[in-house]
Amino acid sequence: MVIKANSAEEYIKLVPEERRKAFGKLRQTILDNLPEGFEETIIYDMIGFVVPKSIYPAGYHTNPELPLSFCAIASQKNFMAFYHMGLYADKDLLDWFLKEYPKYSKSKLDMGKSCVRFKKEEHIPFELIAELMKKVSVKKWVDTYASLRSK
Repeated sequence: MVIKANSAEEYIKLVPEERRKAFGKLRQTILDNLPEGFEETIIYDMIGFVVPKSIYPAGYHTNPELPLSFCAIASQKNFMAFYHMGLYADKDLLDWFLKEYPKYSKSKLDMGKSCVRFKKEEHIPFELIAELMKKVSVKKWVDTYASLRSK
């Protein structure tokens, strides 16, 4: 299920009603804990949080026209998705997240490389996501991304 929207507010209005409250809370958790410098936008048909081109003009390597993505949320057909590129790029951050997850959620972790999937609101560890968001500044994300690109 792809949601086509021009703003985060429009996107949330198009999320299925049974998920809208939880999805809105997930977005607000990210916004409340997002380090200074990141911007919210619609990218890849999701609500994305990016490093603006004014801070990192090179943009994303496969499409330099786009800003550098950091994290995103999406309502998919069978789940809500939380994408965090830091979990994919930084082993220490991933290890921390994997260790902490069981302390915040009784559900089994359903995760891909950077995507954490939640089928129900009660599975979303809002406090853990809040802590995760605080751990990576814009500078740290740009430095991590640039160091991976140079390898």
